[in-house]
Amino acid sequence: MNPGMNLAMFREQVRRLVAPIDPPLMLIAGLLLLMAIGVMGSAAPERLNAQLINVGIALVVMRVLAQVPPQRLMHLALPVYLFGLLLLVAVALFGDVSKGARRWLNLGFIRVQPSELMKIAVPLLLAWFFQKREGMLRLRDYGVAAGLLLLPIALIARQPDLGTAILVLAAGFYVIFFAGLSWKIILGMAVSATAAAPLAWNLLHDYQRNRIITLFDPEKDPLGKGFHIIQSTIAIGSGGIFGKGWRAGTQAQLEFIPERHTDFIFAVFSEEFGLFGNLVLLAIYALLIGRGLMIAASAATLFSRLLAGAVTMIFFTYAFVNMGMVSGILPVVGVPLPLISYGGTAMVTLFIGIGILMSIHGHRMLVQK
Repeated sequence: MNPGMNLAMFREQVRRLVAPIDPPLMLIAGLLLLMAIGVMGSAAPERLNAQLINVGIALVVMRVLAQVPPQRLMHLALPVYLFGLLLLVAVALFGDVSKGARRWLNLGFIRVQPSELMKIAVPLLLAWFFQKREGMLRLRDYGVAAGLLLLPIALIARQPDLGTAILVLAAGFYVIFFAGLSWKIILGMAVSATAAAPLAWNLLHDYQRNRIITLFDPEKDPLGKGFHIIQSTIAIGSGGIFGKGWRAGTQAQLEFIPERHTDFIFAVFSEEFGLFGNLVLLAIYALLIGRGLMIAASAATLFSRLLAGAVTMIFFTYAFVNMGMVSGILPVVGVPLPLISYGGTAMVTLFIGIGILMSIHGHRMLVQK
């Protein structure tokens, strides 16, 4: 075969491979992955190879989702949501119990956490619901949407898994908000939630109440419940302006920071790269969120706009909650730092979101019914 033809075929294959990929979004995600590899090599080098495998799987999933038209995603919304609910019910009935929580479903060859699926399934369904009601929305439609949102949240909170419940709640709320929910209703909900706080306090598990108490007074139990927060804030403060340098942080290297490769990896990053590194990280997250909102603004349909907006704001919620809990301004709820923390499930879930954003951007010129 002619070498020129071989080169042309290779170029065509490469073009088809990268065609669905949005370059700005991929560049931003790539920068976060490079930072993740660096900090993982310091926090838990023995897990670096496993995390690289997680990243590889997540990128393949992203590439597949990037070429799926939003119209197909819309048709899958209800089946995926119902399947997710079925799995959550199965977890409640047959799930594995670990550390006092029933969150995993053992399928024999693999253990899955169905609540992760709902981070995508809920905004997908609600975007589909509002697309079907476009042009004839009434107040009761927002009530129906709230019911569709609260059903999986109740099942997830029952496991209990407060962190995932918060993320699913946020994902669904963003769709409802972007669909035009009145600020008056939002204010009324906030006032009602505040008034119901004493009742909600009684419904919390003991460990959840302890986390909230620890937020306000970590020194009450410095070697027990307050240990995480005390050590993470020491690490953040000791990083100073420019940090102590890669693998030079004492809190991380001497293993004072618990869960330093997962939920508290931000403390490791802060100690090693300081305030300057944190500002760079925040800037990259801001670029990711900005790019996502630009994709949402240029989307072809209401479904695509709502879904893209909600998926984008999920990244904001992940980052805000994780940084808040590690720095001691929010209770510890077990939310990873997006695209940085170790973990395959969260990594795949977030890259599914990026793949959806790429799909919506790539098909923005198509009119979908």
